[in-house]
Parts: sequence; structure tokens; C-alpha cells
Amino acid sequence: MISVLIVDDQALIRGGFRALLEAEDDIEVVAEAADGEQALALARAHRPDVALVDVQMPVLDGIETTRRIAADERLSGVHVVILTNYGLDEYVFNALRAGACGFMVKDTEPSDLLQGVRVAARGDALLSPSITRRLIGAYVAHRPEPTPEGLDVLTNREREVTALVARGLSNDEIAAQMVISPMTAKTHVSRAMTKLHARDRAQLVVFAYESGLVTPHRTI
Repeated sequence: MISVLIVDDQALIRGGFRALLEAEDDIEVVAEAADGEQALALARAHRPDVALVDVQMPVLDGIETTRRIAADERLSGVHVVILTNYGLDEYVFNALRAGACGFMVKDTEPSDLLQGVRVAARGDALLSPSITRRLIGAYVAHRPEPTPEGLDVLTNREREVTALVARGLSNDEIAAQMVISPMTAKTHVSRAMTKLHARDRAQLVVFAYESGLVTPHRTI
């Protein structure tokens, strides 16, 4: 059973998400929070598999809430999914850097939300490739040209896998493209995350863009 914490300052939205999620046999909503401080307390009390966290909230916003959850070793099993009203919300990139495993727009299709919760519960990055590329591409476009500092810890194979993760490919898709087994692809991804101290695939994506391994115009 996948346990979910819903964090949003609007009761109507929380109620809508709860009704949708609890209609599923494999998902249960363990708590609701109206702000970040409540979310932290409830996360520590319930240790949910997934926390759906709104970006803009009173008291403690979604980014700081995510950062504190990611920094708490007791909450290492909590996967934060940021909820935003816009696919290119300026806060989303900072949320990924803070430790979120992905993001979803609030007007997403119900089936996509349910699938997203299941993906996040598995520990996979919940990143729409098209939105993610536009979002991070817009970010790096306004920064100086990045350098590949730190990439020397990766093997060529791990660099290639990291670049494919940044493009939004799943382990199965990576395996097909590189002509290796899904298990081998997963192993390469895990090793790259370990070497780069990435908490999850989402942070691996951020690292790939920030380091220059992947840019809107170039893939290594």
C-alpha cells in the first residue's frame, strides 16, 4: 500500500486529491497539511511513501519544506512531488535541487496523477521530458557556460547513462538505446548517483544540466 501525504493550503484541492487517491486499492492518504510546518510534523509522524507538496504556501513554502524533508535522515524514504499551477513554474528547478523527486501540474489528468504517485513511490524521477528540458534549458540559458567539473568521477558509460537520464529516459529505454540489459542500465544509474551524491534521479538530472553534461543544445 502506497501512503501519501497531501500538502496544500487550499482545502478544496486537498479534498479533490484525497478523493481521487483513496479510490485506488493500492493508495491511502495518511494525512493532510495546509502549510510546510504542518507537513514536516506529519511527515515525521507518518513517514509516507510520497508527499505531494504545493510550491506556494504560507508559513513554510514548498521549496523549504522539500529541503528540510530531504535533509532529515529519518525521512529518507519520503519522495516529494512538487505541485505547481504552471509547467514552467520558476520555483520548480529550485525544488528539484532541494531534493524533490519530480513535479506535476495541478491540472494534470487524474490517471497521470495516479501513475505519478506510483512512479514516485518506486523512487523514480517523475519528470516530464518536454517540460523538464524547457525548464532547465531556460535556467542554464541565463547562466555562464557550465564546466564539466566533477564529471571525472564517472566512467564513460556512466556519463552516457546520466545524459540519457537527463533526457527523461527510463531504465528500460536506456537499456534499449545502449543495447544493454535493464538491470545493467539500473546499475550504471545507481553508480552514477552514488558517485555524484545524488539523492535520486531528479537530482541526477539537475547535476547533468548544471555540470554541462547536457545542455539545451548539446548532449555528451
